[in-house]
Amino acid sequence: MKAKQVVFLILAVIFIDQASKFYIKLNYFAGEEHNVLGTWFKLHFVENEGMAWGWKFGGEFGKIALTLFRLVAVIWGSFLLRDFIRRKYHRGFIICASLIYAGALGNLIDSLFYGLIFEYSNPFSQNVATLLPATGGYAGFLHGKVVDMLYFPIITNAHYPAWVPFVGGEEFEFFRPVFNIADAAISAGVIAILVFQNKFFTHPPKEQHHTIETKTLVDDQSQVS
Repeated sequence: MKAKQVVFLILAVIFIDQASKFYIKLNYFAGEEHNVLGTWFKLHFVENEGMAWGWKFGGEFGKIALTLFRLVAVIWGSFLLRDFIRRKYHRGFIICASLIYAGALGNLIDSLFYGLIFEYSNPFSQNVATLLPATGGYAGFLHGKVVDMLYFPIITNAHYPAWVPFVGGEEFEFFRPVFNIADAAISAGVIAILVFQNKFFTHPPKEQHHTIETKTLVDDQSQVS
């Protein structure tokens, strides 16, 4: 797979990811929700300070540490991708690695810059954030929140059976996490690598050397190469 194709794929994922986040940020207030396809696919605007799928990590210090980790991972990933291309890894593997890289970069952009360029969206006053507000952004560099909006509550108002330990009788919902295009790209890349790893990492068969039998008489002084 050529480097130009990898760059195009990464830029396409980042563009779609950032375009969807800008749309939500500039048109929805925090917590706003609208049905897209019935009740099983919704746009639900949430911002998270932590990892993918809304997971959180260690408060304010954890936020900075996670952003820096993302930054290091993206820089390291750039060299890895270049190495994969040069060594001509399986095309499918390079596509998966590119999706993971693009997803990580998409969420890193949020963490680095969104606090600087967006106004805070208050769920209580239900204000829609503005871009580049005169009063400044809602946070400093490295403190931006990741924008999530894709919500697929396929099964709702269900309950675990009473006999299930610890959660028996409690409400059950599938699929609960709210995520974004970057999260989806990362997950798709990782899952595809796990599913197709035997195909991606199959080594070519070793070359076998065959001897050729001839009817030539060989004495003790003859050399056969």
